[in-house]
Amino acid sequence: AISLFLATAAVPTPAAAQAQVALDSAVYVERADPAAGRTLEPARQLSRGDRVVYVMRWQRVAGSGGFTVTNPLPRSVYFQGSADGSEEVSIDGGRSWGKLENLRLGNRFATAEDVTHVRWKVAPAQAAQGAGRIAYSAIVR
Repeated sequence: AISLFLATAAVPTPAAAQAQVALDSAVYVERADPAAGRTLEPARQLSRGDRVVYVMRWQRVAGSGGFTVTNPLPRSVYFQGSADGSEEVSIDGGRSWGKLENLRLGNRFATAEDVTHVRWKVAPAQAAQGAGRIAYSAIVR
């Protein structure tokens, strides 16, 4: 069994220091079912090669403006992609950020297996809706 630790934090952008956000997260494993197609079930026990789906729900509880949601990836998984593709990733523990296809490690381009953190910037207009959801997938190493 592989344990998946999920820690998330909402960090207000400088222009939105007043925003307060509550986060809730869940981890699912994607299974192929011949009758039902692909299904998600709570991740209780995982094996190498399993595809996991992280779902983070946010709710603005006070303030206004946009904010950023940052999520470190457990070492037991490697990043696959998000539902909307708007994420930025870090390959150096959260010190620098960018689109995966633009990041380099030494003389090579970074790969999904190099990703250490994922983040999303929630724009003020989206934050004004009061609540939302962010989802991304990873593969168990």
